[in-house]
Amino acid sequence: MADKRRSSRPGVNLARRKALKSLATGIGVMALPAPQVSASVWAAFFQKHFRELSRDDLERVLARLEKTCQEEYGRSVTVKATPPLDGVRFGYGLDLSRCIGCRRCVHACVAENNQSRHPQIHWIRVVRLQKDKGIDFDHAEHYYDPPQVPEEGHFYLPVQCQQCDRPACTRACPVQATWVEPDGIVAIDYNWCIGCRYCMAACPYGGRHFNWEKAVIPAGELNPDMHYLGNRPRPVGVVEKCTFCIQRTREQPGRYPACVEACPVGARKFGNLLDPKGEIRQLLEHQRVFVLKQELNTQPKFFYFFAT
Repeated sequence: MADKRRSSRPGVNLARRKALKSLATGIGVMALPAPQVSASVWAAFFQKHFRELSRDDLERVLARLEKTCQEEYGRSVTVKATPPLDGVRFGYGLDLSRCIGCRRCVHACVAENNQSRHPQIHWIRVVRLQKDKGIDFDHAEHYYDPPQVPEEGHFYLPVQCQQCDRPACTRACPVQATWVEPDGIVAIDYNWCIGCRYCMAACPYGGRHFNWEKAVIPAGELNPDMHYLGNRPRPVGVVEKCTFCIQRTREQPGRYPACVEACPVGARKFGNLLDPKGEIRQLLEHQRVFVLKQELNTQPKFFYFFAT
């Protein structure tokens, strides 16, 4: 497991130290945890990068996270670090001719991935567009609230992390807290993120979200099945995003992300791009698909299409 996680780019620790030193110089004081905070907070702050953790280190980190969550939410949780599956590269398809803009995918994502209810954080945004204008984001509406959907003369375009093969966000990160996993998921080590938000500025899809305040998740609504790189509760001051429900899709091969299961009209498709007989490959081979902002050459693995 440790070998699969190990970074192919040297100097991760040095990069983070340099970035923190620069930050401290800019603000005049290092924003370290206060002396009175618990030992677990200090342990998290000085933890190695995820890809540098040995198996024993990783087990200790996961045990610490489980203990912290249990103390905070009063219920038993499991935090795993299931590695990428061999021969798997995830891809996503979305049929815009079927999407009705109901936002059930948004609510399913919030529940599955322990997103903050207050302040609200949504990894999926659904925008309303006018049919006569096509995909024109100058006329996109994020906060539509009609009595009933779908609405005449409109169509809907959900946007989330596009899981790019050449993501601008990973290149912008000064501490290498975000990277592309072998299965194509763009991951974030939330314990390594310094909250500079450079990745947010670099992402052309608005797929990343900053956790400004302590997330409010009612204990009864907490999803106890967690992954280190996925839906564990994120600390304040870090960036978070869609991970293709890594806690589901890596743990049970063939299982869909929560948004796919929640879609009432079957507009969302998901699967292994390396499987020539899989649904996602059939979609790519028999539909006219496109990606958002293709001219940027970020090479997303999130494909849109209008079914023929």
